[in-house]
Amino acid sequence: MRIIEIKPSQRKKGRFLVKLEDARLLRVTEEELLRFSLRENGELPEEEIERLERSARASQTRTDAANIIGSRALSKQELTQRLVRKGAEEEDAQAAAGWLEEIGALDDANYAASVVRHYGGKGYGPARVREELRRRGVDRELWDAALEELPDPEEILDELIRKKCRGDLSGRRELKRVSDSLLRRGFSWNDVKAALRRYTEILEDE
Repeated sequence: MRIIEIKPSQRKKGRFLVKLEDARLLRVTEEELLRFSLRENGELPEEEIERLERSARASQTRTDAANIIGSRALSKQELTQRLVRKGAEEEDAQAAAGWLEEIGALDDANYAASVVRHYGGKGYGPARVREELRRRGVDRELWDAALEELPDPEEILDELIRKKCRGDLSGRRELKRVSDSLLRRGFSWNDVKAALRRYTEILEDE
């Protein structure tokens, strides 16, 4: 297949448009121009076109991955899924995420710690934070180390109860409202019960 024209892309920096005589248009990197020895009026066998197209798709996926992770922190799994939704092949998406991990641009351990700090700072307990880590595709092996970033549950609970309580907790309805709210935030019943007891003792002392 003869190459009719090669020109820089006006839309994507570092990309070149390779027009073939059958009107196909290939989008390649400068590296691929050199590696495949592409030149105008040169011949490109069909099997080389297939290799070039695979290489170009993989290169584009790496570029997309770098752009995505540059604007928002994600886990390796989240990034892979997002690339696939954008149309990338699963294999290319995994390879792009692995490449970013190798160069240090993608780090699930640091990401997990930042997720824990964020939700801990918003007053969520261990169970809710673990669920968030699971939802974001963080490997379970990283959870324990990340959860060390979580503030002391007692301190969080004491502060939340002070904000949520509208007076004493002698009424069953008020007690249920507050305790249900804290359980939904991911705190264990034992921790919630202990915190409610501390709050009641403070009220009795006043």
